[in-house]
Amino acid sequence: MRDRILDAVERILVSGGADAVRLDAVAAEAGVSKGGLLHHFRSKQALIEGVLERLMARFEAELPPAGSPPGAFTRAWLDASIPDTDAPAQSDADRVSVALLAGLSGGPEVLAALRRYYETWQHRLADDGLDPATATLVRLAVDGWWMARLLNLAPPADDLHRQVRARLTAMIEEGA
Repeated sequence: MRDRILDAVERILVSGGADAVRLDAVAAEAGVSKGGLLHHFRSKQALIEGVLERLMARFEAELPPAGSPPGAFTRAWLDASIPDTDAPAQSDADRVSVALLAGLSGGPEVLAALRRYYETWQHRLADDGLDPATATLVRLAVDGWWMARLLNLAPPADDLHRQVRARLTAMIEEGA
């Protein structure tokens, strides 16, 4: 039931933003009673924290372990965040955007958890066997890209999407 509830929160975050996450709306979307919801999550804050933790664990599972070949972590960062071809905004490829939204809307505790993940990931990028500036540039480009997708701020589309992704991939391969 916990995953069903978190799935509902994700759908609500994507379709309506953090303001739409209300206990009654989540219970209805998940098809559970409000009491069943409260058994697993005591507050809106707990729901958002649960979404963030689950999404960060999924994202982490897509990243290679320490000691992988040079550039593997940076390449996995790109692959896990930006699809090879342009996909409509709010698709499954944008799940990490939901985590960002949760982090920004969940209060200081949730934002602090997101920051801890990023600190760890930045250290892994810097130690990925590439020039740390190149790895960080790729991370910042990817983060900006999915933020543009999340907010529909003129994200690269179609051929430009493929060209930008190819340029980032080339940066990683040249540095490895």
